[in-house]
Amino acid sequence: MSGIATPIVVTPGRVSLGDLAQVLAGATVELDPSFWPAVDAASAIVIAAAKAPAPAYGINTGFGKLASKRISPDQTATLQHNLIVSHCCGVGPPTPGPVVRLMIALKIISLGRGASGVRRDVIVQLQAMLARGVLPLVPQQGSVGASGDLAPLAHMAAVMIGEGQAVVGGTTMPGREALARAGLAPLTLGPKEGLALINGTQFSTAYAISGLLRAHALSCASLVTGALSVDAAMASTVPFRPEIHALRGHPGQIVAGATLMALLEGSDIRQSHLEGDERVQDPYCLRCQPQVAGAALDVLTQAASTLMIEANSVTDNPLVLVETGEIVSGGNFHAEPVAFAADGIALALSEIGAISERRIATLVDPALNFGLPPFLTPDPGLNSGFMIAEVTAAALYAENKQRAAPCSIDSTPTSANQEDHVSMAAHAARRLSDMADNLGSILGIELLVAAQGITLRLPHLTSPALASVIAALREVVPALGPDRYMADDLARAKALVEAGALPRIASSVLAKDPFPLLASEVAS
Repeated sequence: MSGIATPIVVTPGRVSLGDLAQVLAGATVELDPSFWPAVDAASAIVIAAAKAPAPAYGINTGFGKLASKRISPDQTATLQHNLIVSHCCGVGPPTPGPVVRLMIALKIISLGRGASGVRRDVIVQLQAMLARGVLPLVPQQGSVGASGDLAPLAHMAAVMIGEGQAVVGGTTMPGREALARAGLAPLTLGPKEGLALINGTQFSTAYAISGLLRAHALSCASLVTGALSVDAAMASTVPFRPEIHALRGHPGQIVAGATLMALLEGSDIRQSHLEGDERVQDPYCLRCQPQVAGAALDVLTQAASTLMIEANSVTDNPLVLVETGEIVSGGNFHAEPVAFAADGIALALSEIGAISERRIATLVDPALNFGLPPFLTPDPGLNSGFMIAEVTAAALYAENKQRAAPCSIDSTPTSANQEDHVSMAAHAARRLSDMADNLGSILGIELLVAAQGITLRLPHLTSPALASVIAALREVVPALGPDRYMADDLARAKALVEAGALPRIASSVLAKDPFPLLASEVAS
């Protein structure tokens, strides 16, 4: 359970992708104690500014278009409370628990830099909620990705002050009750603290990082299903030779080609058609896998770099410069980097599915599959085999293609035109979850189809690595003979793909793990 294991000590500026993957999996976090002096110093500056006659945005003034309205020191707590409850305007289904956990962790990291002006009590409250399993109920919709993720983060902050709703042990309850069950008391917010909590990109960034990790795992799985399709189609491994990819030089392409070559090493199917094969070149969906999968890997690596900078950054407004004692207004809440990164991840998800769908279509087509029966059924006509499984893959790819249109080019003015250009990062990041679900199903279908094709190549055998993958599949899905109810087969194959089983099983019989790492970290 969360809170039993030793928490991860997060050092703002040096938090890794591996750390954040652990948070998604259930780990708790605590701020590196060396950052408390900076937190305290920034808080003291804000408290002094709240009492001073000079206007300081969001500290002794209203917010947004109401920034010219002065607020007296005795109304500070009311100002911050009102800010939180008035911004709880989210709609739609709840954000998944792991993403909420990551959002809280990212807010701890951001506030922990000591540039937001909050007391350490605010950070301690977030840490305690995470450790004790108090997860705010955060509706998914309502953020445009600048002035930060205002509505989603307000729903998070509401629980901290005993408002809103939270989920504890799978049960939804009022925020005050959730705190009480965890032995916590509602927090009374001081100057700027409500603003620091809701100003920022942590909602969009949490969704984007979750999507990034899923996209990387699926890209690795696609190399396995792609290799299976190569053998099922009796295609050539020559296009995977390292000399070809070295001449181009893209890192992702080089590693994708090497991975495919390793997976196919020792295939008897490949040896059986080295001589007498009349095909000069295979279709692009088989031959150009390193170029497509490799490009996707490079996009994901670039997105990882952007998102890790964002995860370690301070994104609220105004900011407290402890070194000079200044409080300065800026625009770090604008989530354009996150939107661009999420758009790139969406493109990668779409293209991995696009080329997989083409491989599926090739394998079920007797005009292209080099001697296999139509739709890979032993008795075509009476049986339809994988005819409609391929149609399902096409439908899912079409959905992903439509969803891959960039969100970052959209904008709409808000807050009486004060906030007149926004990033739409929340939309960009949220859609990655549905796209990953679709891609998992597409790759599951390719797994079924390619394994069936290889089975039909008997007595010739595939490589040991790929044979181990097929053996694992056969434990849950038997080879297809006469037609049967197929939806359960698709669901079981998708589950194998999404569990990360394919790369893990294939690697277990190879001399070394050939699968690419993301930004030098294991995406587990």
